[in-house]
Amino acid sequence: MSTNPLLKGTLQTIILKLLEDNAEMYGYEITQKVKEVTAGEIMLTEGALYPALHKLEADGFLETFTQVVDNRVRKYYRLTEEGGKEVTSKLDEARSFIDQLQALLNLKPAIK
Repeated sequence: MSTNPLLKGTLQTIILKLLEDNAEMYGYEITQKVKEVTAGEIMLTEGALYPALHKLEADGFLETFTQVVDNRVRKYYRLTEEGGKEVTSKLDEARSFIDQLQALLNLKPAIK
C-alpha cells in the first residue's frame, strides 16, 4: 500500500465500496482499480490487501467463489447481505470523519 499511514484505517471501506460498485472482483483487479481511480497515487500491496479481504470474509461481510480463467483459478469476492449494510455504515463513518477533519483543520470542502 502507499506509504501514507492515513490509508491504513480506510482499506476495509475502500474494498467494501469497490465491491458494492462492481458486484464481484478478484484481488489483483481490486489493486488495479485503486491504482486507476487514484491515478497511481495509492498502490495496494498484496500484503495489505489479502489480510483485509480475509478479515472481511471472516467477519461475514464477504463471500468468495473461484472460477477458472485462462487455465488459472481466480478467487472472486462479493458482498454478503451483511456486507452491504456494513459498506453503508463505513461510508457514513468516513463522511462524518472527513467533515470533522475539515472543520478541525479549517479546510474548504472539494467542489463536486
